[in-house]
Amino acid sequence: MSEAQTHTFDLIPAIDLLGGKCVRLTQGRYDAATTYDENPARVAAGFASHAVRWLHVVDLDGAREGRVCNRSAVEAILASAGSMRVELGGGIRSIQAIEDALEAGVHRVVLGTVAVREPELVADAARRFPGKIAVGLDARDGRVAVQGWLEQSDATAVELAKRFSQVGVAAIIYTDIDRDGMLTGPNLDATAELAESVPTPVIASGGVGSLDDIARAAKLRERGLAGVIVGRALYTGDVDLEQALEVVRCS
Repeated sequence: MSEAQTHTFDLIPAIDLLGGKCVRLTQGRYDAATTYDENPARVAAGFASHAVRWLHVVDLDGAREGRVCNRSAVEAILASAGSMRVELGGGIRSIQAIEDALEAGVHRVVLGTVAVREPELVADAARRFPGKIAVGLDARDGRVAVQGWLEQSDATAVELAKRFSQVGVAAIIYTDIDRDGMLTGPNLDATAELAESVPTPVIASGGVGSLDDIARAAKLRERGLAGVIVGRALYTGDVDLEQALEVVRCS
């Protein structure tokens, strides 16, 4: 574990796009989507008014369809992101799609389904675009799900994390699907174990519902956790962004 990993920790707001709108799913279910804002760029601008380094954006239509579907919404978010670095996932499954996203201004691309199905593409991308490729491992009962969480694979998150760490990806984003959107707290035990198993920075996602969740996550930076993604709780008001950033600073 590097010194940078040990001490750097980011709170990362999330914007999930479905039909061009800012939504949140519950446990990855498309039939359980709640729309929070019809203008994602406005949401991004709100996050940019705080001291936030990263913004996590997911094209949910893209994840399901296997191609980028919310291009105009992503472009509007990029235009409103200010100094925030935007990472984008969902439907990016080719070198060309990666190039297109990076050329549009995305700082880092998150590969999910294609990472499980075509690991050699991840290795190729990590070589071509150093520091620009992250892998999203979304797991249910320890097994990684793909295709917008609609299909379960046989691969475990730890197995895949070790494989992708060896090819030099910039980050691994770990989501416990059963916690996602539930506001019941992220699966920090599993995420910390994953972080300790690889030298690559690991980011927790799914289930953050309180400032206490964020404080507990931030304390795990000593075990290699590099950040936590917060979605629904920011939209419901369960977590105030400025207070959350202060919690991270003081943890």
